[in-house]
Amino acid sequence: MFDLQGRVALVTGGGRDVGAGISRTLAACGATVAVNYHGSKADAEDMVAEIGKAGGKAKAYQADVSDADAVRQLVAAIQADFGRLDILVNNAGLVFRKRFIETTPEEWKKQIDTCLYGALNCCHSAGPLLEASGRGRIVSIMGDSSRVGESGLALAAAARAGTIALMKSLAREWGRSGVTANSLALGLIETAHDKAWVGANRDKLVEAYAIRRLGLPSDVAPMVALLASDAGAWITGQVISINGGYSMV
Repeated sequence: MFDLQGRVALVTGGGRDVGAGISRTLAACGATVAVNYHGSKADAEDMVAEIGKAGGKAKAYQADVSDADAVRQLVAAIQADFGRLDILVNNAGLVFRKRFIETTPEEWKKQIDTCLYGALNCCHSAGPLLEASGRGRIVSIMGDSSRVGESGLALAAAARAGTIALMKSLAREWGRSGVTANSLALGLIETAHDKAWVGANRDKLVEAYAIRRLGLPSDVAPMVALLASDAGAWITGQVISINGGYSMV
């Protein structure tokens, strides 16, 4: 495990799926975890309880990351509660799997507001605290479609590609303050949002992976912990794929 004692981490969408795995792992490494949720209050509170039972420290915070004012209040609450913020994990997302020509501008806005503006809002509000930390860390979680494209995911891919550019730019801009910013591009995870589609297409999907299975949150969380720790201090501006060999470029 990596040592994150004394650090405070915000994980957006941190009560469910990949976010829950990340919250659990960062807490196990010693970080205090702010578990953000939008509508899934019970999941976030369950995660906080689980972390507390294991001897860690966490608190749930409600905020819609697409709302800049709500994110400012979220970060202010974390600072008031813990006095600092060292790690930001942009994990919250919203994805509709649909052919692009069948999408609507309203659907574009919903996905871009969450996937791109969510990262923009969180980085903008958290930035001063991350710079003040001296070892601030940003890790943005996204699908590998943001790197290689994927049929049916044009909107999410476009929004997350913007997040990749944001991470690279902040890596350059904030590096002198000791802040690192990286992106993790994921293959399909078992807890994916579109479980029915994954279930119906599982055999075909698995064939696309060199390692013949879909991913698990536990495949992702250790890399987040590494990047958040001192061991990852010289890794920045990178897009790291965790995808079982789905793409190799």
